[in-house]
Amino acid sequence: MTYPSAPRPDQPTLIGRLLAEAAGTFVLVFGLIGTAIFASGPLEGDGTPEPVGILGIALALGISVIIGAYAFGPISGGHFNPAVSVGLATAGKVPWRDVPGYVVAQAVGGFLGATAVVAIAAGAPGDLLTHALDTGFASNGYGDHSPDGFSLVSTLVVEVIGTAVFVFIILGVTNAEAHPEVAPIPIGLTLTLLLLVAIPVDNAGFNPARSLATAVYGGGPALGQLWVFLLAPCVGALVAGFTNRFLFETAGRNRSVVFKNQNA
Repeated sequence: MTYPSAPRPDQPTLIGRLLAEAAGTFVLVFGLIGTAIFASGPLEGDGTPEPVGILGIALALGISVIIGAYAFGPISGGHFNPAVSVGLATAGKVPWRDVPGYVVAQAVGGFLGATAVVAIAAGAPGDLLTHALDTGFASNGYGDHSPDGFSLVSTLVVEVIGTAVFVFIILGVTNAEAHPEVAPIPIGLTLTLLLLVAIPVDNAGFNPARSLATAVYGGGPALGQLWVFLLAPCVGALVAGFTNRFLFETAGRNRSVVFKNQNA
């Protein structure tokens, strides 16, 4: 997604775009997982706020995405998610040649975001870090590792449908006729809504970079179930990308402004 009125380099370099994707994914993972680890459980000490709960975690991701999109979207397109890159490439909005580099940058940014949370938690009193690691570090999971015990089938359905909806929304709000300069706001709100649905099911993935980053620290079961959260979001993105042009686009016209600044 690009924002025509925003200041940006005329032709961002490949390195600049990859760094922007890494930075945006860092913000996303740091904001989401930091909130989940530090603010969603029992807090100690005088004057501490009440835990934020599911709504607070969902809002944290939505806000993180809005911030990252406005800050880095004009440079890289603001994907911050391998499934989004795959979906946009499938829809013909970005070149496939850019996808591998974007995916690597997103994975690195996500891992650094999770690592920053670990570094902060290491200085917490008591056993906060040990407890976070032992309980999966906010990783995604199904069955015994689902927050409310949802099955693998439920997890696959919510991940595929949720990611497809997310990619559809991105394609719609970055349409040249849809005021793309405000696109980050509905995109962030969409993620907030999706997390409210999916956190009880599987801790809400929709983003292979986020799922990989937390599974690395969650270990064991999180790594064993990671395949679901790498595969299902990409399937959802492919569904959205393949069907978008037939369902929502005017024949013969490409009205999207996604990556306009990178295809010149």
